[in-house]
Amino acid sequence: MSHREMPVEKGLDHTLQLLREGYDFMMNRKDKFHSRVFETRLLGEKVYGLVGKEEAELFYDEDKFVRKNAAPGRVQKTLFGKGGVQGLDGREHRHRKKMFMSLMSNDTLQEIRQLVRKEWNHLLAHTEKELHVREASQIVFTRVALRWCGIPFEEKKVSDWVDELNDLFEHVAHIGPKHWKARFFRNKAEKWLEELVEKVRAGKETVDQNRLLYHFSMYKDAHGNFLSPNIAAVEILNLLRPTVAVSVYVDVMFLAMRDYPEEMKKIKSQGKEAGERFIQEVRRYYPFFPFLAARVKETFIWNGYEFEKGKLTLLDLYGTNHDPAIWKNPHLFDPDRFINWKETPFSFIPQGGGDFEIGHRCPGEWLTLELLRETLDIFIHDVPFTFPKQDGDIERNDIPPQPNMIINII
Repeated sequence: MSHREMPVEKGLDHTLQLLREGYDFMMNRKDKFHSRVFETRLLGEKVYGLVGKEEAELFYDEDKFVRKNAAPGRVQKTLFGKGGVQGLDGREHRHRKKMFMSLMSNDTLQEIRQLVRKEWNHLLAHTEKELHVREASQIVFTRVALRWCGIPFEEKKVSDWVDELNDLFEHVAHIGPKHWKARFFRNKAEKWLEELVEKVRAGKETVDQNRLLYHFSMYKDAHGNFLSPNIAAVEILNLLRPTVAVSVYVDVMFLAMRDYPEEMKKIKSQGKEAGERFIQEVRRYYPFFPFLAARVKETFIWNGYEFEKGKLTLLDLYGTNHDPAIWKNPHLFDPDRFINWKETPFSFIPQGGGDFEIGHRCPGEWLTLELLRETLDIFIHDVPFTFPKQDGDIERNDIPPQPNMIINII
């Protein structure tokens, strides 16, 4: 196969441009080079950028890319932790992924919805009028996550859990004190969970054997060995943290309710299907995390482009979800685009792409949908509210977005 010259961005490093441009960084280069594959430089390292459906399919080819040591150290030390399922490949990844998938049964997801409704009702019972959506959903989802995972907690410590879990995803893109604060909280949480896992294994802590805490404490890897207490702690945090992170989607969901009130009327009149389309469009339209990382397993040629072994590669999630080659009028908010929509594993990737069972697509996507479905149902049908005057703007370089919506309960 003949070689093609991959577009290369000139300059020593483009990390500052990434911080300035945020979610538009990858798409700006796609448009600049008229190419969905290009090379840039971030944190002093050569990086391949990929945007689009075919490029996403390439990114998830385990014969060509590996996740081990792909995420930058600052991301591992705040968002994912070291040794978690996101950084595994092959047999080891599939074995541990099976454990995560076993937690996503219909009964489990139904229980999640019941917990969400219970915790929203508890919080709303103590809300007089003004509700800060992001803060409220963080409290609700923290309590849901702790109960669902079987983590013992004191009521007076819930606010500490909220703050610490929130910092793990809010400050991933920050440099300086906020980043170091997030690292401190991850280390603190991991240490506490390590000790809890050891107590469970030693029979010194009685916990529900149907809960995640017990499952991960007693889980054995593909070689029949217990996970180290630290890795078990990392994996438990990797369910607690993303559950609370769904508060980001709730925040932008309320922004969409305010900006597109006609969609709220559709949901009230048309019911569940309209609500489902609305949630999917929120996940497609609004940004969350901008991209995912992998490294080239062995040097290979794809569409004439050479990918060198070991090179960091980023898949643009936001850009692919706004790719005009996939989505008609991608910059319009239009839930009706999901009428008769045929889902594919590589075109709609708000939380990653690929196959759920054996690939790297996040099993927490099902959990995300249940949290959003129940929350939307509560506020569409059970809780009357209005929007006071507010900005609700999203900055393109604010990762994750923070419109910080406020509603007044009637």
